[in-house]
Amino acid sequence: MDRFFAVISRMKYIDRWALMRNTINENISEHSLETAFIAHALALIRNERFGGNVNAERCALLAMFHDTTEIITGDLPTPIKYYSKEIKGAYREVEQKAKETLLGYLPDDLKKYYDPLFCKTEEEAELWKLVKGADKLSALIKCIEERKMGNTDFLSAEKATLETISKLGIPEVDVFMKEFIPAYDLTLDALSLDDKKTSCM
Repeated sequence: MDRFFAVISRMKYIDRWALMRNTINENISEHSLETAFIAHALALIRNERFGGNVNAERCALLAMFHDTTEIITGDLPTPIKYYSKEIKGAYREVEQKAKETLLGYLPDDLKKYYDPLFCKTEEEAELWKLVKGADKLSALIKCIEERKMGNTDFLSAEKATLETISKLGIPEVDVFMKEFIPAYDLTLDALSLDDKKTSCM
């Protein structure tokens, strides 16, 4: 009996931002999907505006799986995870064990396809860099949403996340920040969801 997908489905039970007072709880399943949306966009921006040639769909897939180990480890808050070299090293060991455990839930003939989704490879280093950028952008969006709800607990987290993003040095992330992030401060009416400027027909 292979348990992989039954275990993966439990991502929706793992909440993020455990040390914070949340207006709306966010689980790692929701976060992973949003990160995948953003990672896909970052890859497209790289290809269209920076002369890149990366696989946007593959980038989105890596983002979908980037936090799956937290099913086993839980979402360890960033201040704790990076508190010291010892804790950071210990967490990496636990994370690696979690990856091996998840792969062990797959049938042998499928493991080779999922291994690169859990274990970062040099061949896909550029894609993983975009996933990291997307992950931070997703965190920023959460902070913006909480601030809009009047939750001041996320103000320092928003500031810290902005500082982290500015240090990433990823041009595609800078483009996303300039062109897409401002809209997250708009109201529903201002977003004009019924505006029919384009058509899929």
